[in-house]
Amino acid sequence: MWNYKTPGIPDDTFERLENVPITKEEVRVIQISKARLCPGYTVYDIGCGSGSISVEAAIQIESGKVIAIDYDINAIELTKKNIQKFGLTNISVILGNAKEEILKLDEANTIFIGGTGGDTAEIVKLCENKLKSGGRIVIGIILIETLYSVLQTLENLQFNSLDITQVTISKSRKTSKGTMMLARNPVTIISATKI
Repeated sequence: MWNYKTPGIPDDTFERLENVPITKEEVRVIQISKARLCPGYTVYDIGCGSGSISVEAAIQIESGKVIAIDYDINAIELTKKNIQKFGLTNISVILGNAKEEILKLDEANTIFIGGTGGDTAEIVKLCENKLKSGGRIVIGIILIETLYSVLQTLENLQFNSLDITQVTISKSRKTSKGTMMLARNPVTIISATKI
């Protein structure tokens, strides 16, 4: 389905539902690059939504495994459809509250955190205990309040190599008179390494 080693699967390649979020392809590329994935890694995708991060990560880690978690049944079903569409066998999907499910999981090399329903800082705290030493955490944020609370949490947990990248993407769209650029919402990507 995706015959390239590079990330950046076009959004329209994924199965989509209007009420289930997707991490847009350009933002996803940056998040995957900040994760510094290697074959054989164990990866969590918390708040997996459509499963686009799970799919991209699974391709990168080859023999490793991705654990996708979401509390929304529609997101879980959509993630399953995308796993099947891309023919991947190294992704497990969990329907449930991330704060409860994280506690049951083995340690991870990398953790992606996306849509969390407002519990992002609390989830970061729980993930710190599940992240291997030297492991990476990558968090996609759209709200200023979440950004502030996550930065405080990472500082208190003494993560290092903290990187904050804000991206604003504009995509072209044809009109009757030519081509225009439409801006998408800015996304802040925080990445850090566990000491």
